Amino acid sequence: VIGPFNGDPLQFKDAAVTPAYDAARGFTFTVKQEGTPPRVFPVEFVIGGGHMRGGGTQSYFAKFPDGTFRFLPFDYSKHEQRWFVQRRSNQHWTPVSRDLALTDLNEWPPHRILGTETSISNCQNCHGSQIEVTYDAKHMRFATRYQSLAINCESCHGPGKQHAELAHSGKISETADIGMKSLSTLSKEESLQICLQCHAVKDPLRAGYLPGRKLEDYYSLKLPLLAEGPYLADGRVRHFAYQDNHRYSDCYLNGSMTCVDCHDPHAQHYRDVTGRRLSGRFDNEQCLGCHASKRDRLEQHTKHKQNSAGSLCTSCHMPYLQHRGIGDQIRFARSDHSIPIPRPAFDAQLGIENACRQCHPDKSIAALEAQVNTWYGELKPHKRIVQGLLEIDPNTNFETAAQMLLQPEANHAMAQMAAVSYFAKTFLRPNMTTTDTMVVRRLKAFAQSPDLDLKALGLMSLHYSFGKDAEVRSFLIRTLRDLGENEHAVRSRWALALDYLGTQFSSRGDFANALEVFQMALAIKPDDPFIYVNQGNAYGNRGDLNNAIRSFQNALASDSTNVMALTNLGTAYAQQRNTEAAIAAYNKAIHFRRHESSGYLLLARFYLELGRFEEARATLNAGITTALEASELRWLLREIERM
Repeated sequence: VIGPFNGDPLQFKDAAVTPAYDAARGFTFTVKQEGTPPRVFPVEFVIGGGHMRGGGTQSYFAKFPDGTFRFLPFDYSKHEQRWFVQRRSNQHWTPVSRDLALTDLNEWPPHRILGTETSISNCQNCHGSQIEVTYDAKHMRFATRYQSLAINCESCHGPGKQHAELAHSGKISETADIGMKSLSTLSKEESLQICLQCHAVKDPLRAGYLPGRKLEDYYSLKLPLLAEGPYLADGRVRHFAYQDNHRYSDCYLNGSMTCVDCHDPHAQHYRDVTGRRLSGRFDNEQCLGCHASKRDRLEQHTKHKQNSAGSLCTSCHMPYLQHRGIGDQIRFARSDHSIPIPRPAFDAQLGIENACRQCHPDKSIAALEAQVNTWYGELKPHKRIVQGLLEIDPNTNFETAAQMLLQPEANHAMAQMAAVSYFAKTFLRPNMTTTDTMVVRRLKAFAQSPDLDLKALGLMSLHYSFGKDAEVRSFLIRTLRDLGENEHAVRSRWALALDYLGTQFSSRGDFANALEVFQMALAIKPDDPFIYVNQGNAYGNRGDLNNAIRSFQNALASDSTNVMALTNLGTAYAQQRNTEAAIAAYNKAIHFRRHESSGYLLLARFYLELGRFEEARATLNAGITTALEASELRWLLREIERM
């Protein structure tokens, strides 16, 4: 624990939060918020130790009555030596201040849980070993299990039972099979999959992942690029991300570089490609082990004196960059794993702090650009697929856009995923008619890619825009039939991408297209309750309550405990003035998630509309007693008392 739990309160506009320690309760946060009884949150565990050179932080988790472990929104920065929070309005990290109310915080009330649970905001499975979160409908609570909150052997090596049994038997030296696969024999992609379990932005496809299982069956590592995406066109961090932009680097694309070429996963020190221990993170031998020709002419390459900061490979090619999505008040800079060439003018256009400027802040961008050009002449161009992403404009004509973005032959899966995503969102529409066989041909090539994300996005794009064409439909059916063991993984990605596009239409009020696309998604994954809920919301917002109710009922047929479906079903019944059905749906939502306030609040408001004040009071009092966060319930109860 690095934060000062010294009893000094953190003062907010509407609350005081006191981090303290005593022998009986350990580390605690006591929250005294206006209009709410004091609450004490014992710290169950911490994540982070402030070790990161670019700004180390520590987060705190508490155990909640519903069986979850939830992130408390009070972090500590070792670099800044201060407590900080995240604003809801812009997601920026900012020091605790009297100008902020608790209600301004992104994570208040606490809602982000440890582990992957698709119905709740969550941290996925990264911050511990063998984390599992399951919902127990019988006892109406979650079960959270983990082996360790550190990273144990099985986190990387997978199940170790056979290995342990062999070791305990005393016969392990007698056999070549030690009961555990050597990770040093993995391919480049297999090795990356181990690290990207945690060090990647990824979309969950289903819960239940444990190391040793096929990661791609549970997570998509590229579907986040379908939304705005965590990365810029060349792989630099757009907002907030992890080290998976390694996959944009030439060292990965045109070489064999994996994470463990530089990082020793056991000793946690730095090493060269042969495994030789290095002096530290800035040792040039990390790079010279592969780029050996640079060793004897280092100054000729770097244009800086040997042993100066400018002669370090990492200074120019892996500079520490502040993640822009969290603002600049709390330092959180991470070494750029896209390993770019410094391009001062280009970087400035992207809003990136250029590597040259970090050492020479007194120089203008124009001066730095001129110096780079003088030293190196014409720089290596970006790959054509990256250049297409940089140059594309929403007003580009359809055929030109396709030529720029649909490049199935490119050796760059991340940029291809970003490019096809942009093309689908910007230039494709549901049920298009086109004579442009080039577009269909290129999308078919993506649909036949061995990369499951590219395959799914190619199939989705064909289905989305050309699925009513008989030949395209026949192709889709044949491809689905031949997916084999990858069918669930591809269908999940395909349906999730369609669901995203449908939600985008719905958010713009284009309910006709939204419903068309949701129906496509359900054709691919007909038992997905979340798609049914989104479909029901679109029907409801369009005023079609009967179909909204039918969609919510379909969601519940797939998952009878889906609280979003239950509360939305209750609201649809309430709008129809089907009183008993609405009350029953709200009560069922409360039954399954009695620690969540939303069901109590909706039911109480409905009782108020009906003029049933005593039942509204009883519902609010029950919620105040049981819900994890009851400030809205207390406020509404006070409003009733004033009536």
